[in-house]
Amino acid sequence: MKKYRNDSRNCKKQLRKSDETGIGWYKKLELDEKLQYYRKRRKIVPSRKMIKTPEQIEGIRRAGKVNTEILDEVDKIMKAGVSTEDINRLVHEATAKRGGIPAPLGFEGYPKSVCTSVNDVICHGIPSKEQILKDGDIINVDVTTIVDGYYADASRMYCIGRVPEEADRLVRVAKECLDLSLSEVKPESCLGDIGAVIYAHARSNGFSVVEDICGHGVGVDFHEKPYVCHVGKRNTGMMMFPGMIFTIEPMINAGRMDWFVDEKDGWTIYTDDGSLSAQWEYTILVTEDGYEILTR
Repeated sequence: MKKYRNDSRNCKKQLRKSDETGIGWYKKLELDEKLQYYRKRRKIVPSRKMIKTPEQIEGIRRAGKVNTEILDEVDKIMKAGVSTEDINRLVHEATAKRGGIPAPLGFEGYPKSVCTSVNDVICHGIPSKEQILKDGDIINVDVTTIVDGYYADASRMYCIGRVPEEADRLVRVAKECLDLSLSEVKPESCLGDIGAVIYAHARSNGFSVVEDICGHGVGVDFHEKPYVCHVGKRNTGMMMFPGMIFTIEPMINAGRMDWFVDEKDGWTIYTDDGSLSAQWEYTILVTEDGYEILTR
């Protein structure tokens, strides 16, 4: 009886606390029960660490707002004649102005505040004052911002001037792949559903998907679990639950999916056949009834 009374008081205390956080104690219990239910049936489920707390979600949401504002600033300068170092400088200054920190700078030795990937560069392109954008280029600008210790990550594609029709179509289809995949983000669906949609749409348009560079958990750190593969089969992979936060960032190549890393800088990843590549990226929160885009 004494144990029961203590549990009862504890439940009431938890319920009072849940009113303050906005997530009911009974919902937390329900989630734990669901995780255990699926785990017993040999499903892949997230650890509790992968499911963010209300406080963490709010912090990541604030970082996402700043990250989106920085990309909006990038929008204003994208034209022929701009160097990728100009983009880097703008991102660094816009981040500092908003009280943030550019996450790429110094990360495992990366030398700049943003990644700028032009034409046949898939990702991790390093800004340079010698690299001047010209009419016909396509470029991905990938921004990750830390605000009060929380991370948010997104990227956009830009077409410089008049680009070839095939380049324009690649950029459009890459965006469609990302947007179509959002319909698969919902509780108790699987990460493989996301990859299945992306792969099908890219292949139906004659493009390939980079298979082994993935989206990832984000928020408390730059790169977290789970890994979000952009190729997959339905009903496979980790199940999604409310509170998970991860990026979806499909890299779509006009040619083959193969790639290599520049041996000189150790960062820049190129398409192996020299074909164009395009990528868009959002940070996504899984909600009770679907998803929320935290930065885009």
